Amino acid sequence: MLGGPGCRGRAPGARLRWPAVAVGAATLLSALSTLGCARGAVATGTPPRPAIPEASATSPPAPPPSRWLGLLGEYGDGAAWRVVAEYDGKLRLVDTALRVTPLTERGESEFVTDSGAVRVRFTRDAGGRATELLLGDTRLARNFIEPGPGTNQLRVTPVRSVDSLRTEALAASPPAEAGPFAPDDLVELVTLDPTIKLDIRYATTNNFLGTRVYEEARAFLQRPAADAVVRAHRALRSSGYGLLIHDGYRPWYVTKIFWDAVPADTKWLVADPSQGSRHNRGAAVDLTLYDLATGQPVEMPSTYDESTGRAYAEYPGGTARQRWHRALLRRAMEAEGFRFNAHEWWHFDHSTWRSYGIGNVPFHRIAR
Repeated sequence: MLGGPGCRGRAPGARLRWPAVAVGAATLLSALSTLGCARGAVATGTPPRPAIPEASATSPPAPPPSRWLGLLGEYGDGAAWRVVAEYDGKLRLVDTALRVTPLTERGESEFVTDSGAVRVRFTRDAGGRATELLLGDTRLARNFIEPGPGTNQLRVTPVRSVDSLRTEALAASPPAEAGPFAPDDLVELVTLDPTIKLDIRYATTNNFLGTRVYEEARAFLQRPAADAVVRAHRALRSSGYGLLIHDGYRPWYVTKIFWDAVPADTKWLVADPSQGSRHNRGAAVDLTLYDLATGQPVEMPSTYDESTGRAYAEYPGGTARQRWHRALLRRAMEAEGFRFNAHEWWHFDHSTWRSYGIGNVPFHRIAR
């Protein structure tokens, strides 16, 4: 979302307290903290992977049966919290310790554990989406943490109009830094390769504030990072994919808008403008994959800019195909000098980010 010092929108010390996230996601926070990716820390690198089956590295797994899609998700709370996910063509339960229990289908909404010892049943709504899971005799309500039907974006209501906040932010100045820093050399990505696609959410109303923040739908990075993105994009062609960019360089005044727009109890969502962010330095990028055959974005375990546990780079939920896409993106970016962000599968920092100071040049003042 918002480009904190080590991640898009979670500043150091942040806690996962999004109102739409049920307590089960906080349980996942505890479990994933053992993997080195708690939201309360700025974490990049390679935490240990959970002991769950990995998808093929050469081709995407087949999608699961459509009848299962409404069952995928999080259920319950505390020690009873579970994720229902798909691995290798089977539904599986993942618990708070990231233990995986395979399920065998007995009917459209009925399963048993592979040993047959525990019966697993789902209750669905009229649209086929599960609303609760009955695990033996234990009833687990679904945790509705994801964006609702027909939307791909969780929202925060700004405390003031974004227009007034923009005026104030443009009149303010970024924090002073000691340096020295390399000269800025911001490059527009699509000028290097026009087959890179853009979906700049902050230039639309489809973002967490529900209003436009960028004046133009453009994406820039410092030249070393930009060249690396192009190399990753071209390397992905042999696998049938390309890169779709959501955000790159972000002027500091936008970070200040975000900070001033959110209520006090949700400041944890956004980067502190007194610290700046790697997006402000032009060396962080938010992106996903698109399918070359269809031109459409691929499915990932969470939506972009989603402030839930599903956004974790090691989140065990979703489908095997979604997680395969996520792993492919990560491999391509790491091969070109980027480091993944443990809190957000879409966010990558280039190795040169420390070389640049906090930038505040609006898009319209960057040469085309």
